[in-house]
Order: sequence, then C-alpha cells, then structure tokens
Amino acid sequence: MNANIRELKNLTIKELPMDVNESERNDELLFKDEVFKIIGAGMAVSNTLGCGFLEAVYQEAMEIELEENKIPFEPQKIIQISYKGRILEKEYIADFLCYEKIIVEIKAMKKITEIEEAQLLNYLKATKLPLGLIVNFGSKKLEWKRYANTK
Repeated sequence: MNANIRELKNLTIKELPMDVNESERNDELLFKDEVFKIIGAGMAVSNTLGCGFLEAVYQEAMEIELEENKIPFEPQKIIQISYKGRILEKEYIADFLCYEKIIVEIKAMKKITEIEEAQLLNYLKATKLPLGLIVNFGSKKLEWKRYANTK
C-alpha cells in the first residue's frame, strides 16, 4: 500500500465542521471519497516539498497533483457575492473548486486560525456549495479541516 494512502487512512478529522449537519455527525461524511482523493493529493505535495514554501508554490504543486490524479478542478475560482439580489463588484478568489462542489483553500502558515475558517465559511455561504476544505502546508505535518455548508 502506498505510504500516502496508509498515512491518510490513519488521519482523523481534528475538528467537526463549525456548521455541521446531522449526516456529518453520524459519520456519513459528505463526498468522503472525493475528500480522500483531494487530501491524498495534498499529502503527496506535503511529503515531497515539506513545509516552508510560499502558498503560491503549494498552489502550483497542488495543480500538478490534482491533474495527475485525475481530480477535476478549477484553480483560482472567482466567487461572486450577492447582496439583496445584486452582484457586488468585489469578488473573492478560492484557491480551487474541485469536483464542481468542493472549495479547497490552501494555506502555508503555522496553524489554521479562526480567520481562515471564517474565510472558507464565507466562500461556502456566497456559493451555496456544500463542502469546503482548508489544507495547510505550513506545519511539519499536513493539517486539514472540512466544513459543511448546511444553510
């Protein structure tokens, strides 16, 4: 068995989503197989590059890894924000949209904080997409969290 897959199978989700729905609580995780593949790609990048690079380096490496693993993705996905039925001029840019339904935000910092969590939750709210991931390459071991949009 590939070392990346073995390591991924031993991972546990460190924290339940901030806005978790009943199916997520009962271990019926949304898009379990898709998340497994995305995190596997992140682990391959982490195992190859380690920590210490800028986020842009991990962004490019993730694009290569997602492509090689035939994971459908759109890099630098523009997110439009609506207010009272009007599209605002200000847009956000998510690092990746995978499988047309999972927002993936990558980071290269010591630890994921509430600021990054709020950013992802706002992306989910704006897009009404069901799931988001934060993948952090800044610590010695790959850190990741999943968030479900239940609204």
